[in-house]
Amino acid sequence: MRKVVLVTGANSGIGLALCERLLSHDTEGLHLCLACRNMQRAQAARSDLLASYPAAQVDLLQMDTSSVSSVLSAAQEVKVRYDRLDYLYLNAGIMPNPEFDVKAFFKGLFSSNVITMFATGEGILTQKDGVTTDGLQQVFATNLFGHFLLVRELEPVLCHEGRTSQLVWTSSSNAHRSAFNLEDIQHRTGTQPYSSSKYATDLLSLAFNQHYDKQGLYSSVICPGFVMTNLTYGILPLFPAILWTLLMPVFWMIRVFTNTFTLTPYNGSEALIWLFRQKPESLDPYAKYHSLTSGLGNNYTQPHKMNITLESSESLYKKLLQLESDMRRKLAEKEKEAQPADPSVKT
Repeated sequence: MRKVVLVTGANSGIGLALCERLLSHDTEGLHLCLACRNMQRAQAARSDLLASYPAAQVDLLQMDTSSVSSVLSAAQEVKVRYDRLDYLYLNAGIMPNPEFDVKAFFKGLFSSNVITMFATGEGILTQKDGVTTDGLQQVFATNLFGHFLLVRELEPVLCHEGRTSQLVWTSSSNAHRSAFNLEDIQHRTGTQPYSSSKYATDLLSLAFNQHYDKQGLYSSVICPGFVMTNLTYGILPLFPAILWTLLMPVFWMIRVFTNTFTLTPYNGSEALIWLFRQKPESLDPYAKYHSLTSGLGNNYTQPHKMNITLESSESLYKKLLQLESDMRRKLAEKEKEAQPADPSVKT
């Protein structure tokens, strides 16, 4: 029986690299579903995968994790198509174009914090978030809440007696506790929405383990390292492409001193593919599994204990449940208002 694997944000970057590696690992034994917002890009990604693996079974699913109605609709489609999911890779995410502090950047180049600065943008970036049509903060909705809602909707195909299934979240080394506030889980008042959403991801993964592992559903978190993707290029949107090319030798040199500079999506997906080969019940729910690349270019995975507590994870989980209830109620009211009036009813 083929393993059913759904990957969000699968049309480019780390998500696409994961799909390529999954198919190279076991083409015949997988049923792969690419869940993407842009279907034109998703179709192009599917074509590329099938060109390399003609025998692969690759489906497409339209889903925008920033939209509550899109997530609910996509989840219904998944439950119609598949009677089970073995792996759900929660990879889709956005990072708003930040404001760049040039002075702090050049000062950081000559400090002991230079590696962290390049890897996370710490100290040199502030971000301006947007608001979705549902009234949610855009980064929070896209990176966290949409995935939370997806998992909740897919319980019937994720949880089955007698077998295990796995959630795998793409987090970040930029998941700083200092950026997250339980009293402002959407990060409405802060300037680090991406960091806040990724720290919340770490907390939520732990909460899911507490609530679902007895049903055979396990959750893990990975960090892809510093990878050159569209998100990375968005850190410095005004930098010309040639400048990134010129910086690459510097990044390769830095990798001699730190293993976190994975640089390519293929390398960054190392922890994702490593988790695919593990028994989920044997994994540490408090660990973040890091993709690492040595100075010689060898990829490996290493766990690091996350700076999270069970108490905070439970508090976040309860707040997300309440928000889910509120959003479902608002959506039901909106749908009711949109229904045409019954002509048989006289006023």
